[in-house]
Amino acid sequence: MTAYGIAHLRPTGALVEEVFEYLERIQATLDPFGGKFLVHGAEVEVVEGEWPGALVMISFPSMPIAREWYDSPAYREILPLRADHIPGDLILVEGCGPDHDSAAMAAGLRALQAA
Repeated sequence: MTAYGIAHLRPTGALVEEVFEYLERIQATLDPFGGKFLVHGAEVEVVEGEWPGALVMISFPSMPIAREWYDSPAYREILPLRADHIPGDLILVEGCGPDHDSAAMAAGLRALQAA
C-alpha cells in the first residue's frame, strides 16, 4: 500500500544557505527508497480553515519503506539543514487502497459507536 510523507512547513523569513543545501540533497536520499515528490512548492489554496505555510507531499511504495527513508543515515544527515531553520510538522501515513469505500467505513464506525 502506498504511503505518504506529508510536511506542513512554516518558513519565517528568507531561506538560508542550509535550506538550499537541503533542497539540493534531498532527492538523493529519496531515490533508493522510491520516494517521489507529489507536491513541493506549489501554492496552497485554502478553502476551509487556515493553512499558514507550505505543503510538501512525498509518496513511497509502502509504510515500512517510508520509515526506512526517514530513519536512513543519508536523510538524518541532512534533516537539521531544514529542521533547524524552518519550523513544521511531518507525518508518515498509509494511503487508501483502490477499493476504499467511505460509506462502508461510515457503517463500520456507526456499528462501533453503537456497541
